[in-house]
Amino acid sequence: MAELQLKSSRFRAEREADWRRLERLLDRIERGSTAALSPAELIEVPVLYRSALSSLSVARSISLDRSLVDYLESLCTRAYFIVYGARAGLRERLARFFAQDWPRSVRGLWRETLIATAILALGIVTAFVLVGADPDWFYSFMPRELASGRDPTATAEALRATLYDSGGKDDDMSVFATYLFTHNASVSLFAFALGFAFGVPTMGLVLYNGATMGAFLQVYFAHGLGYEALGWLLIHGTTELFAVILAGAAGLSIGWAVAFPGRRSRLDAAAAAGKRGGVVMAGVIVMLCVAGMLEGFARQLVKDDVVRYAIAFGVLAVWLAYFYLPRRSRPGG
Repeated sequence: MAELQLKSSRFRAEREADWRRLERLLDRIERGSTAALSPAELIEVPVLYRSALSSLSVARSISLDRSLVDYLESLCTRAYFIVYGARAGLRERLARFFAQDWPRSVRGLWRETLIATAILALGIVTAFVLVGADPDWFYSFMPRELASGRDPTATAEALRATLYDSGGKDDDMSVFATYLFTHNASVSLFAFALGFAFGVPTMGLVLYNGATMGAFLQVYFAHGLGYEALGWLLIHGTTELFAVILAGAAGLSIGWAVAFPGRRSRLDAAAAAGKRGGVVMAGVIVMLCVAGMLEGFARQLVKDDVVRYAIAFGVLAVWLAYFYLPRRSRPGG
């Protein structure tokens, strides 16, 4: 025991100065940032970190006292996060997310985005045709309690009143619009979360979401109000449906990775797809918030059909330009 204590004391005496130096530098960084150090001190940190790692390895191998090992483990852990951890602050991370990470991840899913768009369109057309041939199909796609006043039995005058918040229908249409937003948000989250099941539930959810929209539109088109209804829906729907499509694309990418992992294991392939999909889904939440604001304000305040369409396609053009127009990458980006 005496010999072990002697070894520990000698070991500490020979190297403790470097440990304390590293500790002081880490304290300064943690109180402020790496900007608190001079260029020479910044170069010194990784050198001292590797020296501390070597000391930890030796301390473990010759079974020095536990308190010394614990101290070195703590010191090395702190240094690791300084040397290899994220150096950007919250503002820089958000700027990078919106400027690079999100649009790059969306562009990387362009094939899945096209597939999800086609599935959504298929759902819209299928329900539109089915409800047009037999109005009873409407209730297969739209809950009966929420369809009250906006179903195939409604008159053209009643349907027109719902589009412009007149005739005492304000509360009804607000409830219905809230339902559409909540429905699309739920579909987005589940479409991504269930992508691991080879993408099958994802495709089903996107298809059903399109069918709901197709059934709704058929009711209005049948009464000669298709143009007006589409404008009412698209003022927030271009953003909302785009978010659903991107969520579906993220889910499909995971499903594809699970089904066809290539040279990687299924778990590794799914993890890589999930990482990119997670970035897309963080942006989808932003899009749904924007859609909620458009639904809550623009739909309520704008009554002119031409203005509704202008807002709808103007917002869509902004999203397309943001995601798909070429841009310069920052150095190291």
